[in-house]
Amino acid sequence: MEINTLIERINELSRKQRSVGLEEWERDEQEALRQEYLAFIRGQVHQTLGQVKGTPQ
Repeated sequence: MEINTLIERINELSRKQRSVGLEEWERDEQEALRQEYLAFIRGQVHQTLGQVKGTPQ
């Protein structure tokens, strides 16, 4: 899933949770989407850190 679509759905579920609550399947979906988002962010951080070169001290 594209990251923007993922964030949009996470936010949609979050708004619904605050207004009327979520069904059990929606909570499961929300958790799965959050885990997918975190995995994406972790991958970006690892990629960025892998490109950083340290300077000798």
